[in-house]
Amino acid sequence: MKTILITGGAGFIGSNLCKRLIKDNIVICLDNLSTGDMTNIMPLLENPNFKFIEHDIINPIDIEIDEIYNLACPASPVHYQKDSLQTLKTCVFGIYNLLELAKKYNAKILQSSTSEVYGNPLIHPQNEDYFGNVNINGPRSCYDEGKRCAETFMSDYHKQYDVNIKIARIFNTYGKNMRQDDGRVISNFIVQALSNKEITIYGDGSQTRSYCYIDDLIDGLIKLMESNISTPINLGNPFEYSILKTAEIIMSKIETKSQIVFKKLPQDDPIKRKPDITKAKKELIWEPKISLNEGLDKTIAYFKEIIQ
Repeated sequence: MKTILITGGAGFIGSNLCKRLIKDNIVICLDNLSTGDMTNIMPLLENPNFKFIEHDIINPIDIEIDEIYNLACPASPVHYQKDSLQTLKTCVFGIYNLLELAKKYNAKILQSSTSEVYGNPLIHPQNEDYFGNVNINGPRSCYDEGKRCAETFMSDYHKQYDVNIKIARIFNTYGKNMRQDDGRVISNFIVQALSNKEITIYGDGSQTRSYCYIDDLIDGLIKLMESNISTPINLGNPFEYSILKTAEIIMSKIETKSQIVFKKLPQDDPIKRKPDITKAKKELIWEPKISLNEGLDKTIAYFKEIIQ
């Protein structure tokens, strides 16, 4: 059995990954619980192959491991902008500490990068060769530039020390174990609709996103870790929806008194988001299987269970 370290393991993506990998591996879940939630991993705590460590990756840690999945960092603007310096430290100091750990134990390491490295893109859809259009001084830059710097660390450790790296550029993902206050499009709309609150759309709703259900993403992350690919690869669903259309679909699935309201678009909010997954389809033999309709039904059922 492999020993796998999952940082940010109590968070949305991390907890789903822990659940999947615990079947055949020893899983060490590490999280500082800034946005992670112990309830996400509670069912795993009785498993003898599972261990939880409360720790912040901006500080070094020494654990003998075979693989590292780095998912430690708030991924929603409302959370990563709350303490921008902490976000930068998590991205930059965190990946440095984990790369040192991977180098010491000759472990594979996967970095959860993001579609945000493309900024507000000038090409559409976005492929891995695009360098991006990122404001280095804007409200989102702590996350965008932090993730870009982390990719540089990964690439240079691979070149200089031959560390076995994987870089996943994750596009919008949704599903079970999202927080009620996650702050991203689908969770916001579902929670607002279930609570009969105003459905808040920033801008005129014409901006687009592409939504990948969590189970599909987990499949992609595991396939990437098992591959020989050391260059960045997009993981996301290429089906594109406007924000307004997304709200309308969700409202059609929930009996709600909510009404849509429009507010000012935040600075540097991307106008379009759609992954080119040609590389993932060819090299990983991976593409999403779960439709937005099916994924929303599952996600709405989850929020109905947890909503306060």
